[in-house]
Amino acid sequence: MPDLTKLAAPLDVGGVQIRNRVFLAPMSGITDEPFRQRAHAHGAGLVVSEMVASGELAKGRAGCDLRIRHSGLPVHMVQLAGREAAHMAEGARIAAGEGADIIDINMGCPAKKVTGGYAGSALMLDLDHALSLIDAVVGAVEVPVTVKMRLGWDEAALNAPMLAGRAEQAGVRMVTVHGRTRCQFYQGKADWRAIARVKDAVSIPVVANGDVSSPAEAADILDQSGADAVMIGRAHYGAPWIAGGIAAAATGEAAPNIPQDPTALADYVVAHYDDMLALYGVESGLRQARKHLGWYLDRHVGGVADDSRKAILTAFEPARVIALLRDVFSRDPQPLNLRSAA
Repeated sequence: MPDLTKLAAPLDVGGVQIRNRVFLAPMSGITDEPFRQRAHAHGAGLVVSEMVASGELAKGRAGCDLRIRHSGLPVHMVQLAGREAAHMAEGARIAAGEGADIIDINMGCPAKKVTGGYAGSALMLDLDHALSLIDAVVGAVEVPVTVKMRLGWDEAALNAPMLAGRAEQAGVRMVTVHGRTRCQFYQGKADWRAIARVKDAVSIPVVANGDVSSPAEAADILDQSGADAVMIGRAHYGAPWIAGGIAAAATGEAAPNIPQDPTALADYVVAHYDDMLALYGVESGLRQARKHLGWYLDRHVGGVADDSRKAILTAFEPARVIALLRDVFSRDPQPLNLRSAA
């Protein structure tokens, strides 16, 4: 396997010390407080809040407070999205006031509901406007500001190196690049070599993102991109320990706190479920947790019956959901799918 030792080293981001170089990506509706706490406990170097709409945050919309709330972790990083400089600045001030140590600007989300509002990766279509948002956020807070982007809008506009260079000049302290264009969404294979052009354009740390789920892939993306760190997103579905497992592999150690048998995994899933109900309340928590329960079942339970799966994902009584989960895991004859944990 290629050398992974670089990933075990700490990283300085504008004076904020990050314990290692394997990060949990911000994922809307996924990387909430319970998920981030688990990823950190497993050894992820940095965890990022799910995307927060700056306009809604600035207007005090319900639910935004939960997304920016400090979870007690050593580094609290909040990602903001938006297209209005005033809202981005005010959102950054609010997040910093809630204890954010780093503010990340989303210029990479490909979702139509985001790009349709000229936010996320749509900002890469107008770099002058993108820089106006960066200037607003950098000018609003004392904490480091970072940017997450894609390679460009499409193959005809691969302008990530230009955006990264201008962002650095504006005071951004780190950039993360997903190795796809917006028009690719998540199709095809991420172009890890293209990220190297961003690395060549800046002197600040560059984080490579896209299609990493194992130590070998983490080593390959670093080798091909020359990046300083790696960020991992969708591989965490049903496995909050993936980043920690890769960070541990860089030192030859085992990642901490990973459940090692079906009974331990059942306890883990139930605890995650309980934490989500406590955060959101039972009514909302039941809905929010279903995708996580589905991923745990898909990843770790071999051949769960359709009726059992449906009952777990549709029941409205938490006690029934928990009983069904424990029953399914106790009957699962398959070994756990703990990819990248070793």
